[in-house]
Amino acid sequence: MKIRLGYLGTPLTILEHFHTMTYSKYQKLGDLGNTELDKIVLENLNTFNKVIDYNIKNKVTFYRMTHNILPLASIKDISYDYTKYKDKWKMIGDKVKKYNIRLDAHPDHFLVLNSEQEEVVLNSIRILENHLLMFQMLGTDSKVILHVGSHLPSKEVAINRFKKIFNKLPQSLKRIIVLENDDKTYTVSETLKLCNDLNIPMVLDIHHFNCNHEKNEDIRKLLPLIIKTWDNDSLKPKMHFSSPKSQKEKRTHNFYIDYSSFLKFLNLLKSLDTDIDIMLESKGKDEALFKLLRQLKFYKPFKMSANDIIFD
Repeated sequence: MKIRLGYLGTPLTILEHFHTMTYSKYQKLGDLGNTELDKIVLENLNTFNKVIDYNIKNKVTFYRMTHNILPLASIKDISYDYTKYKDKWKMIGDKVKKYNIRLDAHPDHFLVLNSEQEEVVLNSIRILENHLLMFQMLGTDSKVILHVGSHLPSKEVAINRFKKIFNKLPQSLKRIIVLENDDKTYTVSETLKLCNDLNIPMVLDIHHFNCNHEKNEDIRKLLPLIIKTWDNDSLKPKMHFSSPKSQKEKRTHNFYIDYSSFLKFLNLLKSLDTDIDIMLESKGKDEALFKLLRQLKFYKPFKMSANDIIFD
């Protein structure tokens, strides 16, 4: 059994960052708007390439790419000519495949597939389409992590609306979608049932579970059922782990990972006897990952291979 750890966003060690543009600025630029967008995309792809190189040198094989590589890509009157950047996408994708790096994405709160507002739903589908195009340009088997979303006017109605909208999506979009339990609304049990109904994988976020769960939910019993949702997928089961900022701000992610809490979570996973990828959702990004790895290697409660945790 192997546990692979990953981090998200721009590593704090790297000096470059991803650029974006507001829609109002794009409109003010007029005919120069698309030229400026092209410039930003090329800069972002160069930064993305450096991040992948950084991960390769540090033996990080699990990474969540930013959704800001293509600014304003979800706006209906903006369309990118992806062929302009195909060589750069291919160069990055070739490295990702050569070093067996798993990439995924987690769009921001604007993606609400089951919104009551039609324009929000259409915008959400455009976001999914653009992620699919990025994955295709990279040539990777990647996933987009979503929350169930709206609970209005009731959870039952909202879940049925999610099913209806999902079932109308093309198969290419369906296959990149993975659902995650959230910290306020949809519990693990509710998310798991929806995933089973739609035959799609589920990501367990243990931090969200701690913030939002039903009284009778037993995570030990739910874990094998969550793992099973990945049976028909080529990728390994994936989970999220983070530590709360404080007792007062329980929902907010900490800069680092609490080592003792992480060990408890690993002990929960041991009985599953299956390879799992864990995304660390910490403000400290790569620094949080490497601090946790140093602790694991120093205290040596498990065998380590590069940055992977090994259970016999």
